[in-house]
Amino acid sequence: MDDFSKKYYSIGDVAEFLGVPQATIRYWEIVFPEVSPSRSRTGLRQYTPSDIETLRIIHYLVKIKGLKIEAAKVQMEQNRDNISKKLKVVNELQDIRSELEVMLKTLSKRR
Repeated sequence: MDDFSKKYYSIGDVAEFLGVPQATIRYWEIVFPEVSPSRSRTGLRQYTPSDIETLRIIHYLVKIKGLKIEAAKVQMEQNRDNISKKLKVVNELQDIRSELEVMLKTLSKRR
């Protein structure tokens, strides 16, 4: 879901992408004012790629780095651009690691 092909995503799509329950995303909407998805006529949340990027940063701060909500809020307010850059590097390194693991498995099968 790095190449966002749709204009809007459902909360289910976002929850699956981030690997968290939908309730967690709804909670983050309450405590982080940066997350404010639009609503469809029927009241369903519609997340834009920008909303998802914000949620990815929050996920990184809270779930991966282990920050408390208040500390994550402070980081979002004071240092968002820097965190976004770090998250991008972390994601790229994880992708490289995955590729290397596939290569290692392939080489192990050949022996």
